[in-house]
Amino acid sequence: MQNPKNDPLSLLLADDDEVLTYVLARALQSRGYTPWVAHDCRSALALALEHGPRNAVVDLKLPGGTGLSLIKELLGVNPSMRIVVFTGYASIATAVEAVKRGAHYYLTKPADADEIVSALQSESGPASVPISDKPLSVNRLEWEHINRVLTGNNGNISATARVLGMHRRTLQRKLNKHPVRS
Repeated sequence: MQNPKNDPLSLLLADDDEVLTYVLARALQSRGYTPWVAHDCRSALALALEHGPRNAVVDLKLPGGTGLSLIKELLGVNPSMRIVVFTGYASIATAVEAVKRGAHYYLTKPADADEIVSALQSESGPASVPISDKPLSVNRLEWEHINRVLTGNNGNISATARVLGMHRRTLQRKLNKHPVRS
């Protein structure tokens, strides 16, 4: 039997949505992966230290931190880990930041297990994503700017609200909404 720490199909799945992780873990397992599931940053790091997975699928928003902060910690456990950031709150700012921190790929929800497997196996980022000539809407630009400032403040909502000159509760309401489609 192969040592799980050397298993090229070992996978950490970190997402706070328990139903989604259950379904994805089963689907990935049926495709040959050995998934370990975590629902917050602390347990994700503990599982990574215990099992040393070669792959990770990490949600951007996790209790106890963010998927962005978890990237560095996971790469500290295994520098060759292939990390896919998987989020329903996609923005250009977080995609760029995730790649800068060492993520291999950035996927937006909803995506199925085949798309995740494809992202994990790809040699480069999403080269086939079409680039639009259409400018972003004002609402989408606002969303991108808020997320860029939030990332620059390491996820600190109060500091971000001060920088943006808005009330913290207003910022939290804007962040709890799904991103505006471009």
